[in-house]
Amino acid sequence: MRKADRGTEAPVWDVPVRLFHWSVVLLIALSWWSAEEGADRIHFWSGYTLLFLLLFRILWGLAGSSTARFSSFVRSPSAVLDYLRGGQFGQAGHTPLGGLSVVAMLLALLVQLMSGLFQIDDDDFVEGPLSGLVSYDTALLAHDVHEVSFNILLALIALHLLAIGYYQFIRRRSIVRPMLTGRAELPDGVPPMRPAPRGRLAACAAAALVLTAAILGAPSLI
Repeated sequence: MRKADRGTEAPVWDVPVRLFHWSVVLLIALSWWSAEEGADRIHFWSGYTLLFLLLFRILWGLAGSSTARFSSFVRSPSAVLDYLRGGQFGQAGHTPLGGLSVVAMLLALLVQLMSGLFQIDDDDFVEGPLSGLVSYDTALLAHDVHEVSFNILLALIALHLLAIGYYQFIRRRSIVRPMLTGRAELPDGVPPMRPAPRGRLAACAAAALVLTAAILGAPSLI
């Protein structure tokens, strides 16, 4: 640990949150590439993995470490406005604005994945693994939603990158390094991340795997 003007370096992000973050970055890129190249099997398995990760993140947001929990960063609109007006935020983890960004990304990713499962793409003769559960017209609508939601997801990613640049070059504060190392400078008096018991990690991962298998069904994985 090192001492600086702004405070002390301390843990802020646990390993599951960091692995989720960087895995999603890689898998979204893989999903885009596989769709462009017509590598349908890779595209579907990338989506299946993203679904597992998203379900895990939702569970970890309920039972994980202190900074991973939704209760630590999902704030009211007034709290977000106060932060934008220059209010101070005295805790480890996401700011109110950062928390809003996380929720938007997770929701966009959820819509992207769900629409992909139910879609039918007549142009490329591709069917989602659950397209047989809905009508043909609904499956075509899911395809349109899948395309639009991906553009929304890209826009949110672009805003995220702009925020990273703002904090890096204007505020002189890196938000990438803590997501790599798990540690960041905290003002004096601000408590660091409180880790969750290890058993919860195994329980959340197992539950996410079971939920993923239940949603997809064994035949869709073959």
